[in-house]
Amino acid sequence: MNDDSYLILRCAGQFLILAPEGQEARFPTCAEVEAGDPVDSLEVGTWNDRPCRARDVTALPALPGGQGVPLRALFTLTGPALFSLAGRASQLLDWRAQHRFCGRCGTGTAPLAGEFAMACPACGLLAYPRISPAVMVLIRDGRRLLLARSPHFKPGVYSALAGFVEAGETLEQCAVREVREEVGLEIANLRYFASQPWPFPHSLMVAFFADYAGGQIRPEPGEIEAADWFLPEALPLLPDPVSISRHLIEAALAQDT
Repeated sequence: MNDDSYLILRCAGQFLILAPEGQEARFPTCAEVEAGDPVDSLEVGTWNDRPCRARDVTALPALPGGQGVPLRALFTLTGPALFSLAGRASQLLDWRAQHRFCGRCGTGTAPLAGEFAMACPACGLLAYPRISPAVMVLIRDGRRLLLARSPHFKPGVYSALAGFVEAGETLEQCAVREVREEVGLEIANLRYFASQPWPFPHSLMVAFFADYAGGQIRPEPGEIEAADWFLPEALPLLPDPVSISRHLIEAALAQDT
């Protein structure tokens, strides 16, 4: 491992960031920290044309200007590039830790050279990083937007509807089912917007616009705390800018102008 490689160190959900006063926040390099066994680290990408490697540690080293930061807070502190790298690192570290043994025969696994896979030497089963696709839908009725809040949201925050794709289900089928289940509405004219890896813990958010096609709002107990139609000039609190839900809502508002 090169001394100029960046290290993404994680301990109990906190990531080590160096943020000296007046300087750009960044990950430390191998030359700045005792990295331990390089075999125990995972290469997760590049930043500033340098390799980035990640590993879990029992304690974050004390470095000048260093601080431990939760993954979600990295977006505000460092920007989207380092947030994305740390999110990828988090998912890969979790995958490796959770697949140390074969799920079919129980034999200890080992990393497969050349790709992200944990291989069983006994039965040959390969375990790849888990990715859970989820559909997000922002429904529009004229100028009105359908926004809802989960009981898990921060107080006052509303967002677009979202739910995980089930086995054997298309993204389009998931969108229709989730909207029907969560608020009792029917939708039409489903239109793709964008996607976003969401490392909490391993989702892939796929966002759509849709048009209202009928029904009365009936929030699903236990899933949706409140839901309503909102005009652009009277919106509730919205999700953080890091999320695709915020981008989806802002794109709809831009269409209204």
